[in-house]
Amino acid sequence: MTDTARARKLADRIQVVVAQTLERRIKDPRLGFVTITDARVTGDLREATVFYTVFGDDTEREATAAALESAKGVLRSEVGKQTGVRFTPTLTFVADALPENARNIDDLLDRARAIDAAVRTTAAGAAYAGDADPYKVPASERDDEDE
Repeated sequence: MTDTARARKLADRIQVVVAQTLERRIKDPRLGFVTITDARVTGDLREATVFYTVFGDDTEREATAAALESAKGVLRSEVGKQTGVRFTPTLTFVADALPENARNIDDLLDRARAIDAAVRTTAAGAAYAGDADPYKVPASERDDEDE
């Protein structure tokens, strides 16, 4: 039986510990401007996945990924010291796709705004394709209106 509340608490604590350790103890020059966005722990508390984002281009992301992999042992020992759990979970670092998804959504919204503006300008000068009164009127009623 797994305790999801305990796993969530441990994941939150791991996120804080990893972020603080990266800021204070890890002095790897390959480590870019990294932000720890989330951490998730399995139900048995044996494995932790740490999500991160890096500000910069692809080369900085690759260098940061290599720096995190090389600092994994130091980070895991620090997590073990500060959490006090019997078995320190293994850490897996995954680049978070959140910034790319947000950028994609912003691009889609900009495209939708442009299409809406084009429709609005087209509709502003438009006229009806048919008569002013689009409904068919029987001939007897049309004759009554003319008189």
